Amino acid sequence: MSVVINTNFAATAAANNLASSNDMLQKSLNRLSSGSKIVSPSDDAGGLAVSMKLSAAARRSGAAAVNIGNSVSLLQTQDGALKVTGKVIDRISELKTLYSDPTKNASDLANYDAEFAQLKLQLTSLATEKFNSISLFSASSLTTQVSEDGTQTVTLSGKDLAANAGVTAINAAADLSAVTLANVNTAIQGVATFRANNGAEQSRLGFASEVLVINKANLEAASSRITDVDVAEESTRLARFNILVQSGTAMLAQANQSAQIALKLLQ
Repeated sequence: MSVVINTNFAATAAANNLASSNDMLQKSLNRLSSGSKIVSPSDDAGGLAVSMKLSAAARRSGAAAVNIGNSVSLLQTQDGALKVTGKVIDRISELKTLYSDPTKNASDLANYDAEFAQLKLQLTSLATEKFNSISLFSASSLTTQVSEDGTQTVTLSGKDLAANAGVTAINAAADLSAVTLANVNTAIQGVATFRANNGAEQSRLGFASEVLVINKANLEAASSRITDVDVAEESTRLARFNILVQSGTAMLAQANQSAQIALKLLQ
């Protein structure tokens, strides 16, 4: 091998190796400190694009689950009002039976009619109940999105309590004498049907929410496999590159000293 002064190939090679090792060491440090193996888009451009879409889908799944929870709350509030409505109708049914007692005088009947009048007002009040300014009892249905991409929905049927034939007949009656048991039975059947539909819708929303929770977890796991750093593997790489940087630094120093051999030849 020639002994030269102008060109130190060994030092150049050592410097290049040192620069490469130091670059990998910095990447390893960035990955461990950030917890992500895609620190910059150049690390994995395709993986980053897929991860972004998976993360967005996971966030939409979480938002859809929140919407489902709000719809369930609305249905629970609606069912609570329907439950009270059923009790009011039951009381009217009881009053109607008591009203037909031949031993009651006119004052007694007037007292029953007074309570009946208040119960009618309560029925009217219940029919106007709202949840977050949304009417609980109307002919209009509500649609809830139950998938992150919006392709799956659940329709909450309209439950127009005021339009119930039995309730309408009861509200139209001037007093208990104008109310029939058929009116009461129709009202009870209508409320029972509303509650049954309410329960069915709550059941479906519960299963839809469960699917969203599972999908969200799976989407997050899929994104994690692409972007999250394996600490055990990366810490091993860190140790490797740390040693390479230290050894490269030492060898560069040795390579820089090698040119001094030429000086000894000139002495």
